[in-house]
Amino acid sequence: MKKIEAIIRHFKLDEIKTSLNEAGVEGMTITEVKGYGRQKGHTEMYRGNEYAIDFVPKVKVEVVVAEANLKGVVDTIMSKAQTGQMGDGKIFVSDLSEVIRIRTGETGEDAI
Repeated sequence: MKKIEAIIRHFKLDEIKTSLNEAGVEGMTITEVKGYGRQKGHTEMYRGNEYAIDFVPKVKVEVVVAEANLKGVVDTIMSKAQTGQMGDGKIFVSDLSEVIRIRTGETGEDAI
């Protein structure tokens, strides 16, 4: 089993959610996050004053999938999140040793 964490732009969330549902992903966790990478934030003007925004707001999408579905899910996120501009985000993939559904006690892929 694999855990996919994708840091994306806010306005791409609905498109990614719809595409992942169509691809058979049954659940996901969404978190509002802030951070920066190569972009190093940006500046904004407000009432004539310039302000440095060090941490850019993003959305983190977390999905757990069977290893067989990994490439398809990553490809879906990549194609839907990509704008070609700096700040499109990142995708992190990590191994999961165990998953347990609390309600039923199911484990492994049955718990996904």
